[in-house]
Amino acid sequence: MAKAENRTLWPSEVAVSDAVGRLIEFWGFKRNMGRIWAVLYLSPEPLSAEDMRLALGLSSGAISMTLSELSRWGVVRRVWVQGERKDFYTAEVQLWRMISRVLGEREKAEVLHAIDAFEEALASLERHPRPHDTKTRAKLELQRERIGQLLELSKLGKGLIETLIAAARLDAGPLVRFMFGRTRPQS
Repeated sequence: MAKAENRTLWPSEVAVSDAVGRLIEFWGFKRNMGRIWAVLYLSPEPLSAEDMRLALGLSSGAISMTLSELSRWGVVRRVWVQGERKDFYTAEVQLWRMISRVLGEREKAEVLHAIDAFEEALASLERHPRPHDTKTRAKLELQRERIGQLLELSKLGKGLIETLIAAARLDAGPLVRFMFGRTRPQS
């Protein structure tokens, strides 16, 4: 294991960690979560918090909090390195497993919340007293139709997420190798 003070990012690591950080931030996570995960993902050996602090120029507190969040999401894990007393970390390298975990915990929960809200909104429309005037009846029917469309779209989204999660349990590696005839991208 290289000493922490010798840990300098290669230009490729800087580029990838910045790109992943931007993507992660776009999806509503903290940029440093993506940066730290990317550095671990590209590292051939586990890294300590100090390695990452020095490589990324972040504070010890930022590294610690971010590693805790990444561990909670299951995208990094703490590992033991023989002869070392400090903690070391590695990244989840099964990308579909990582994505499906986030989809299952975050996006699916939001879609389920939306489904509940749309169903409750439709139920409240059913409890609404029958209007006598044309304008209120038209508004009631319009809302029934449009909330129903939102409900159906949300149910479709739930099904898509569940399908993606189920597909993530399959090892797509052989299919990718078959389709592209190689194990890594060519230059």
